[in-house]
Amino acid sequence: MGVRPPSNNDDDKPDSVDFGIAAVDARLRNTDLAFPATKDDVAAELGHENIPYDVHGNDVPLGEMLEETEPDRFGSRQELLNALHEPFEEYRREHSNGVVQQVRSMLPF
Repeated sequence: MGVRPPSNNDDDKPDSVDFGIAAVDARLRNTDLAFPATKDDVAAELGHENIPYDVHGNDVPLGEMLEETEPDRFGSRQELLNALHEPFEEYRREHSNGVVQQVRSMLPF
C-alpha cells in the first residue's frame, strides 16, 4: 500500500508514502535475504524494523506482524508479502481511531 503525500504546489513530483506490505517490500529490496526463507530468517533480518501500517506513519514492529502469519516458511518474497497482508490490515483496523480516521486513511491526501 502506498499513497502520495499532499502537494505543496511545487513542480517536484512527490514521493509516495509506503505503508503495510509496500513498506515491507521496500525494506526487503534493500537486504540480502534470500528465499526460501523462514520466519526466523526474516525476523533476524528485519524483525526489529518498525513498519508504518497507515498513511499517517503509525508503525508496528515487523516481528510482531510475523508472529501473526500462518506459514513458518516462505518460498518467495511475494509469499511473505501475501502472508503479511491480512495481519497488517487487521492491525490497521484495530488501531484506527474510528470511522473518520478510517476514511482519512483511504484518501490520497
